[in-house]
Amino acid sequence: MKFLKKTLKFIAILLAIVIAALYITDTDYLLKAVRTIYLTGHSTAYLEDYKKFDNQAIAASDNPQPWPNHKAYNSVEATDDLKSANTDWKSIAYVIIKNDSVWFEEYYDGFNEDSKTNSFSMAKSYVSGLMFKAIQDGYIKSIDQPVCDFLPAFCDGKAAKMTVGDLSSMSSGTNWDEAYYSPLSITTRAYFDDDLAKVMNGLKMDTDPGKSYKYASGDTQMLAMVIEKASGKKLYDYFESSFWKPLGSENETLWQVDSEDNDLVKAYCCIASNAKDFARYGKLFKDHGKWNGKQILDSTFVAKSIKPRFPESPEYGYGWWLKKQFGKDFFMMRGHLGQYVIVQPEDNVIIVRLGHKKSPDAGVGVFTNDISLYIEEAYKMMEK
Repeated sequence: MKFLKKTLKFIAILLAIVIAALYITDTDYLLKAVRTIYLTGHSTAYLEDYKKFDNQAIAASDNPQPWPNHKAYNSVEATDDLKSANTDWKSIAYVIIKNDSVWFEEYYDGFNEDSKTNSFSMAKSYVSGLMFKAIQDGYIKSIDQPVCDFLPAFCDGKAAKMTVGDLSSMSSGTNWDEAYYSPLSITTRAYFDDDLAKVMNGLKMDTDPGKSYKYASGDTQMLAMVIEKASGKKLYDYFESSFWKPLGSENETLWQVDSEDNDLVKAYCCIASNAKDFARYGKLFKDHGKWNGKQILDSTFVAKSIKPRFPESPEYGYGWWLKKQFGKDFFMMRGHLGQYVIVQPEDNVIIVRLGHKKSPDAGVGVFTNDISLYIEEAYKMMEK
């Protein structure tokens, strides 16, 4: 019994020392990481982790507009390869929207058409759109306006040359390190820290901004801070009034914030919604910024978003991923673990896939094989 008491006392002292060290070294965010992710059996963020964080609610549309079912709705089964992929990579939703009607939809693992799951980096496409909306509304002069006009931490040296458009096109030049699985990376800190603005304002410059593409979630987070400062609105409110409600979204959604006190959205990720409401934003861009005949976003902004800024980086525009397949141009929203809204405008096709896993990583920002498969199998099904 004495040995047990001594052991427990030692463990308690050790834990106290570890916790104190985390606070002293400003890595106490790891406590939240352990509590919300690692102790739940996960090694990284997961689809329903939004339940463990603070969120702000974004209301459903006052005029919800359900997607109509196509005349050939669910008339074709998933291909064998698609079935295998959905099993192996643990899909929870696979939806094909053809000619603005739901042509095929299936849900898995106990999820349904209204289930909320984490968008992860698909949120970046929304934030980039909000930047263009802020320009359209007169809050921001243009994509060439300096970030320094809004964020004083980026007014010195190379940072003074950084523009709002650099943030949207992932060319800030900062030292952000996109490392999802390292507990000590700034990406992990940003996900769990309760003062996200402090984390962002501590970024340093690596290279001249606006010269080349480097995928960095921090760019989108800074962009959100710019939009909030420029508009005087919380990003989740601006998102609700600009896109979520006008696009007829059927469900309330949630956007994670760093904490109740600071109330800054995790702009680079973390909108909890469902496949068919996510798909609405793809339709908006497919239709050149129009929704039911109303111009929500200027068509010139849409066109700019889905063209590469840098010729040597044809895979990225302003907040959207760009991919060629079958000789066709696809643009897509893309998130951690394989969350996708994939659009082919000429064919009037939108493919949505949500799930727990994706095919093995090929490196930060590189298209994984699962994306090609989801496109290829959708087209095989539609050709039957």
